[in-house]
Amino acid sequence: MTISTRGAGKAPAVLVLEDGRSFRGRAYGAVGETFGEAVFSTGMTGYQETLTDPSYHRQVVVMTAPHVGNTGVNDEDPESKQIWVSGYVVRDPARVPSNWRSRRTLDEELASQGVVGISGIDTRALTRHLRERGAMRVGIFSGNAVEDEGVLLAKVRQAPEMSGADLAAEVATKEAYVVPAVGTKKYTVAAIDLGIKGMTPHRMAERGIEVHVLPATATLDEVYAVKPDGVFFSNGPGDPSTADHPVALMRGVLERRTPLFGICFGNQILGRALGFGTYKLKYGHRGINQPVQDRTTGKVEVTAHNHGFAVDAPLDKVSDTAFGRAEVSHVCLNDQVVEGLQLLDQPAFSVQYHPEAAAGPHDAAYLFDRFVTLMEGPRA
Repeated sequence: MTISTRGAGKAPAVLVLEDGRSFRGRAYGAVGETFGEAVFSTGMTGYQETLTDPSYHRQVVVMTAPHVGNTGVNDEDPESKQIWVSGYVVRDPARVPSNWRSRRTLDEELASQGVVGISGIDTRALTRHLRERGAMRVGIFSGNAVEDEGVLLAKVRQAPEMSGADLAAEVATKEAYVVPAVGTKKYTVAAIDLGIKGMTPHRMAERGIEVHVLPATATLDEVYAVKPDGVFFSNGPGDPSTADHPVALMRGVLERRTPLFGICFGNQILGRALGFGTYKLKYGHRGINQPVQDRTTGKVEVTAHNHGFAVDAPLDKVSDTAFGRAEVSHVCLNDQVVEGLQLLDQPAFSVQYHPEAAAGPHDAAYLFDRFVTLMEGPRA
């Protein structure tokens, strides 16, 4: 990746997909070149949380909302210490941000962190193309990086694919740290960081939980060294079929029958730990408006998603696993994709989406309360 942070607003730019389709616009953020998997997000708000979500590592995010950046960038809303997207695509960037918390423009933030983007393209046409053809590799080129499109296409096709990518350890913390409980401490949770977002341990801390965030490489002994009342597996990037260590770690937790909760990547890890397969979705679920039904209550939630892989588990029956009976607890109403799992014979469950939802909606916040209930109850 070659990057300059100067002259972004005036430089020409081109986006090239691996199937040969291209879009021309203007540079947004840093000037240079970048590569990743082209995906689209349907959220109309929360772009700062999206950019700093580690689950977007090595992805180029296309915003379907036409106007982006109008609230600028503040210092309170990031979900991690940096922007993780490898590229950013918007149609109509705000010229002047307007929000009392804004400290700088989105364009300036992208440039300062070396994130190459493009603006002024037909993001609706690009999104329709990705829905029809599926997520694929893409490159954004601006300034001096723009050259013959045949050469650029060859570069895109040389970039690594998301299938088979083992990325969790690249975004996870290297050292363990503690998020203290808010108010009286009631429980201790060991949270395995596979790409955790900052709001997640905060949601648990609000419920009196002291959260010990551990690296993705943590061992079973290190997990139980903190004497956890429950174990949490976070969201994260990459292909779950490569996550052999987290799967083995989760199986160790299940063998001890410790209350367990997983979200997003953690749901896929639970699926694998129970013996189910995983597969890549055509274009994935990303945004803050995905309808999911909780099959245990019948209620429908509007939820925040970011996943390109899913668990292959039967929707119409209870499955026998090495850890007891398991069933699909949540399902996406758009396409019937598995959005949650739960064990019936011990305290363990997971969902494929984001109940912490810093930018909203908050329909799924009850899942943290469900985790607390598991820790309150008798050990199965």
